Amino acid sequence: MQSILLRLAALVSVFLFTAATGTPPRAQDEPLTFATVERVPFSHQMGDAHTGFSIDLMRAIATEIGRDVSFTRVEKFADMFDAVQAGRVDGAIANISITSTREEIMDFSQPIFEAGLQIMIPADASGGSLLSALFSRDILLAILAAGALLFAGGMAMWAFERHRQPYFDRPARSALFPSFWWALNLVVNGGFEERVPQSRPGRVFAVLLVISSLFIVSIFVARITAAMTVEAITSNIETLSDLDGRHIATIEGSTASAFLDSRGIHHARAASLQELLDGFEAGHLDAVVFDGPILAHHLRIHPESGRLLPRVFKRENYGIALPTDSPLTEEINRALLSLRESGRYSELRAQYFGAQP
Repeated sequence: MQSILLRLAALVSVFLFTAATGTPPRAQDEPLTFATVERVPFSHQMGDAHTGFSIDLMRAIATEIGRDVSFTRVEKFADMFDAVQAGRVDGAIANISITSTREEIMDFSQPIFEAGLQIMIPADASGGSLLSALFSRDILLAILAAGALLFAGGMAMWAFERHRQPYFDRPARSALFPSFWWALNLVVNGGFEERVPQSRPGRVFAVLLVISSLFIVSIFVARITAAMTVEAITSNIETLSDLDGRHIATIEGSTASAFLDSRGIHHARAASLQELLDGFEAGHLDAVVFDGPILAHHLRIHPESGRLLPRVFKRENYGIALPTDSPLTEEINRALLSLRESGRYSELRAQYFGAQP
């Protein structure tokens, strides 16, 4: 009779636990399953093996609490969170920022890494120069237009003066460059004193050229100045305010995207980290805003592709995502404390990010 009552009590306990959590209790010796996503250097798949700071840390935690752990890789952060909420996994780990919005739908461990958002810009984004301005499309078009006007004006003067002044008294083919040279000197220096037009149409035309040259030179200088200014503005990104009006991007659904939205900064949203970095490497983006440690790791592998601005925006902590009221939360937190006290946490961090200052 007593054994029957004990069995009934156990069944009632299982029922109450299932009703409260929505998932059946896991045996203490059952391997843990954690969802993760590709986020080098926190989580990375090499063949069939999972590696990365977060992966190795989770393995160390599992060892501390006496459990085995396996990982299931998904495509997006949202897929990790769905798996956690649905109880298909025991938790999720990568570079998961702890936010109040996420805290409403799941639990988090104590912070496992302190990070923040940073801006990555192309390596050649170093400002405008006279050379780059002169070789811009707008300036080249302005130079061609000015040359065409001077050539046309010189040949018009040749038509007026070819029988009245020795300088222009030559065949059309031979007069091409001398006529252009005369018009250029008229615009720049006011003309040649010994080559003053002799015909009435030539003199009227020369006066018009001198007057119009004031506007031509002013417009030409203004175009060069404007091109240099635009080049400098579009090339220099040093602060968050410099992002306004630029082609920037981050990952869809990330805390970086939410941060840019809160600042009213228009941005493109890539579906994955690889898509984001591919767009940056192809030169389609003026800047990328994302988690600083991940961008820094990318630049360590591809140092020639860009540079990371030193300022950190929106400092945040990464944590391990767990189902609401998960019995693992307390165990994981105790294991984290133990790993920090033993120095194992510092060893793992140094392995992937170097020694802390």
